[in-house]
Amino acid sequence: MRIAVISESFLPTISGVTTSVCKVLEHLAANGHEAMVIAPSGAPSHYAGFPVHTVSAVNYREFPVGIPSPQVQKLLADFRPDVLHAASPFLLGAQGISAANRLDIPSVAIFQTDVAGYAHRNHLGPATALAWRFVKWVHEGATRTLVPSSSSMAALLRLGVPRLALWTRGVDLTGFHPNLKNDPAVWNLRERIAPTPQGGAARDVIVGYVGRMAPEKQVERLRALRGVPGIRLALVGDGPSVPSIRRALAGMPVTWLGRLSGAELAVAYASFDVFVHAGTEETFGQTIQEAHAAGLPVVAPHAGGPIDLVAHGENGYLFRPDDDRDLKHWVGQLVRDPMLRARMGEAGRRAVLGRSWPTVCTELVDYYEQAIDECLAVRANTHVPRSMQR
Repeated sequence: MRIAVISESFLPTISGVTTSVCKVLEHLAANGHEAMVIAPSGAPSHYAGFPVHTVSAVNYREFPVGIPSPQVQKLLADFRPDVLHAASPFLLGAQGISAANRLDIPSVAIFQTDVAGYAHRNHLGPATALAWRFVKWVHEGATRTLVPSSSSMAALLRLGVPRLALWTRGVDLTGFHPNLKNDPAVWNLRERIAPTPQGGAARDVIVGYVGRMAPEKQVERLRALRGVPGIRLALVGDGPSVPSIRRALAGMPVTWLGRLSGAELAVAYASFDVFVHAGTEETFGQTIQEAHAAGLPVVAPHAGGPIDLVAHGENGYLFRPDDDRDLKHWVGQLVRDPMLRARMGEAGRRAVLGRSWPTVCTELVDYYEQAIDECLAVRANTHVPRSMQR
């Protein structure tokens, strides 16, 4: 199969979109498919053996945003893919889907970034409704739209977006593993974050966060944990909200670990005792899956993607999204009870065992094939099931 991937985000930018695209490309390469990538400027020339073509971009809040270009349709026409994969389509992805339609190429759009939620949070007024209309227009053009969670599915159904299907994200079950807690690097990091106390007292519990330090992640809400006895905070990530977060958490025991990836990120997860995520706008919640894979209990808001990932009372807790006291309550429950942490951590690991990247990428290729079959059916003027019609 020949797949053209057009992505709003790609290396060197680190994001959930970039991670997913890289994993998909690695899977396609390992299984003998052909692919090419269209991405904003600054990307490497190749990835996983596939060529990467770049278009002009402008920077917005440290992210390159691809600008529509006539080059996109020419690249698609020259490559002649069987299907277009549009990763979190916005300006660049919307152009890719439109070009694919003109070239009679089926497309699979991956809904991953809540653009309309961003507009609402920033009190953009009429722009919120405009953003939703734009999202609907983009995804109406795709042969199939894949959503990461039941929350996203419900939102797009309310909007009237057709031809939706659920496609979750994979997780590295080998790299993120509970056994890593015995690694000397983990012990060294734990000692740095929460030094062994004198006189045989219990070591402080490490409450960790991994993710971008940006307004939509709402990391400042961790100030609600002020006063919880026996905790140390460990924050992994970087971004424009770092100064605001530093002010919010001033005086609290915080270790800033910066942006980590690969083995260093796995060590960080393994050094935590509890994982917390405060943002209410996640369409999925990849770091929650990674925390579960590492054997950690998770505290997250009862909103968006975390609803599908955290089974309240089984592998973590879901707090009321607008109630910081509820966040503090559930973190406190886990801090006080090491047996509860261990039991929930084991349950979290079990919950993600069926979500390896090879498994979910195989499902994605099945969706590619469905989109191709539908396009062929339309060409042949044969009956298309009502659920697949526009």
